[in-house]
Amino acid sequence: MAALKQSLTENQKLLQKYQWTETTIVSLKGDEKSRIQKLCSYGPDGKVQKQQITAPPPQQPSGRRLKAKVVAKKKEELSDYMKKAVELVHQYVPPSPERIQAAKDTGKGSATPNGSDAMRLDFRDFVKPADSLSINLNLGNSSIQTVKVATYLESPKDSITLDASFTALNDGVNYVANAVLVAPAKKIQVVVQNSDYRRIVAATAPPNPGRTNYEPQIDDRKELQVRMAIFFIDSPQKTRIQVPHL
Repeated sequence: MAALKQSLTENQKLLQKYQWTETTIVSLKGDEKSRIQKLCSYGPDGKVQKQQITAPPPQQPSGRRLKAKVVAKKKEELSDYMKKAVELVHQYVPPSPERIQAAKDTGKGSATPNGSDAMRLDFRDFVKPADSLSINLNLGNSSIQTVKVATYLESPKDSITLDASFTALNDGVNYVANAVLVAPAKKIQVVVQNSDYRRIVAATAPPNPGRTNYEPQIDDRKELQVRMAIFFIDSPQKTRIQVPHL
């Protein structure tokens, strides 16, 4: 457990140096309803910031005014439901080191060997009563391979499941490559794919070709206590030499 907690903490810090593309595919009753891509990165507050990079789907003609209101209301209810479901799932993936420690302290976690180099960790009552979280762990580097979540929104009848698979970058940073959320009561499936991870390069100001700084060395034979800086500034009309006041 201690190795997993440390691995999660360190991995989360390394992830904040990356930006990536998130593709979200929403299906209702087996039919794909939307496919949206967003550019993601961590903000100064440590939370993921997202910017949509695909155009919103075109509005479909809805016919009569009453039908249009009904369709709009259903879309709003569905959108609100999915927002709550996604917010809930984020409490499980990636697993919180603090929640893992709490589950261990209260005896609500167990470990089962899964071959010679893997282990399955099972937690109950992780976020809500009667929920469950299962983690397949690579013992070689304490990295997560897969996560399974069984939870619910308002009541256990309103169940939600999540299956997530993890992949490592070349430098060992672990991330959720694919996640599938299913809400049977609403006949909704949401697939989230994360790809195109790349390091964030800090922006640097370009050099000014029209300005050069020159600092002559102090002659040790002279007891000068100051250093003179001469700036050469080019302009179309003339070249000026500025000598700062000593």
